[in-house]
Amino acid sequence: MNIKEFIHKMPKAELHLHIEGSFEPELMFKIASRNGIKLPYKDIETLKQAYNFNNLQEFLDVYYAGAGVLITEQDFYDLTWAYLEKIHQQNVIHTEIFFDPQTHTERGVAFDTVIDGIHKALVDGQDKLGISSVLIMSFLRHLDEASAFKTLQSGLRHKDKIKAVGLDSSEVGNPPSKFKKVFDAARQEGFLTVAHAGEEGPASYVYEALDLLKVSRIDHGNRSLDDDKLVEKLIDLQMPLTVCPLSNLKLKVVNDMKVHPLKKMLQLGLKATVNSDDPAYFGGYMNENFEAVTQALDLSKKDLIRLSKNAFEAGFVDEATKQKLLQQLEVFQEQTVI
Repeated sequence: MNIKEFIHKMPKAELHLHIEGSFEPELMFKIASRNGIKLPYKDIETLKQAYNFNNLQEFLDVYYAGAGVLITEQDFYDLTWAYLEKIHQQNVIHTEIFFDPQTHTERGVAFDTVIDGIHKALVDGQDKLGISSVLIMSFLRHLDEASAFKTLQSGLRHKDKIKAVGLDSSEVGNPPSKFKKVFDAARQEGFLTVAHAGEEGPASYVYEALDLLKVSRIDHGNRSLDDDKLVEKLIDLQMPLTVCPLSNLKLKVVNDMKVHPLKKMLQLGLKATVNSDDPAYFGGYMNENFEAVTQALDLSKKDLIRLSKNAFEAGFVDEATKQKLLQQLEVFQEQTVI
């Protein structure tokens, strides 16, 4: 079995996926037309050309423009279902999805509209495609903590649907410490916590996410390698890092996939995982991310199994579900000559 086929057939879990970032141009134009909204791009090709980003903020500008066409519960259902169909083809059997309520509530879309559409698609994903899922409510770090508290209050009505809270958007200048109080409140309500840290921001932001926000996973975490003591701490904690290779390349967190830190993370004993982040914008879903790093870093099949196992182990599911997912990976490993 060649490496591309191995990647395709290997059962996978995705832990770092922004549902608004899975918005493919064709669906974006379709929903915009349905809602009578004119996009600031004349056609699909023009939109795709706007995907040449120099940094995170340039991406976010396009990301928010696209998200602006999402209005109805059906829109959010269609967005989520399209993602689930895509990952089903790539043998992703578990996904943990971020959604950004403030992106929508700030423009007058009701919180319930957003979460109900996404949740209904996730239920159908389990029933029709066999994909288990977890929903993570993210706070936008470029907004203030008061706005995050308001979002948390809205989320309390849907505690049965939301497993964790996260922190995303513009990292530089918006340290995790800015959101300590709302994360304290979220944990008191029983939510798990995660945070984007160490993507464009410094290693100190990773420390803050660990020490102040008490996170169970670090999203990205690339810059952790700048600090040897932090690396030791992450290894001691066996803290999962949800790494996003094609995203890192597209946003120039790394300039060449051959210098991506993923292999070094594995060699050091860090609990790294592979994820797609915002696949519609960054050139690929899970298989494409695995293929890119495998080719650039000469990863072995054992490395790939390790990465996949890390993701299943780091999932926010009960122990019985976790063992069931891991069992599928073990069966694949036993049937495959490595």
